[in-house]
Amino acid sequence: MSTTGPSGEQRRNLPQPPPSSTGSASPTPGRAEAGTPGAPLPQAEGRLGPNDPAPDAPADADARRRKLLLIGGAVVAVLVLVGVLIAVLTGGDDEAAPAPAAETVTLASPTPTAQPVARTSTTAFAVALPLSVLQYALAASGPEDAWLAAGALEAYTETYTDGGSAQVVVQSGQWETPQEAAAQVATLAAALPAGIPADASASPTPGATTAPAPLPQTGEVVVDGQPVGTFTIVDAGDGTGVALWSNGTTVFRATAPVAQVRDVYAAFPL
Repeated sequence: MSTTGPSGEQRRNLPQPPPSSTGSASPTPGRAEAGTPGAPLPQAEGRLGPNDPAPDAPADADARRRKLLLIGGAVVAVLVLVGVLIAVLTGGDDEAAPAPAAETVTLASPTPTAQPVARTSTTAFAVALPLSVLQYALAASGPEDAWLAAGALEAYTETYTDGGSAQVVVQSGQWETPQEAAAQVATLAAALPAGIPADASASPTPGATTAPAPLPQTGEVVVDGQPVGTFTIVDAGDGTGVALWSNGTTVFRATAPVAQVRDVYAAFPL
């Protein structure tokens, strides 16, 4: 049997399912009804299923954060401790820092306040003699007769003053040969004063860290690396010291305050 639709198109009637014996309609195919064996239970909205991951609780997140901070702090503390131990254990292997080089401070030489007098002699040897030594200026100059009698070509006795009570007396002479000059030095050395015991002859000057070498002192006179004579410095025991030395064909004998006799010898240019 066929019917005609409103548009005139003929449609076939769909077959109707037979009525059930109970009189109830059949369930729709492919859809399980509630209460049917094997059908999933209806789930409430917002409830997790057995396979859904549980979200982290806020308290668990805070605890994990504190744990990480504690672990990080412990690691830093261990690293610092290890570094300190390494520094302590290896510190002794470091080479000692080199000591700073000693600085030599050279004090300016004292200069005379008095004006030196002029010499009357104009020979090459006389002109070479100094007009001042340290703070002492030439005050008088004359011939040294005893040395002239001993064979000197020329000889002088000269007095230097500091403008006060201190003075230095220098005898200077020139011989024809170094051998004659050496013989004169030997004669004069034999007549040097015995002085005082060596262990009491020197005392440290103010500000000095060590005492000067005790007198007497002897040694070679060296010029340009070559020995040209000898020197002897003694303490006369009366507050003065005597320095006797030769330089080639020349001979010198200086008497000065004992505390300055070494300096006078060192400052004399010949």
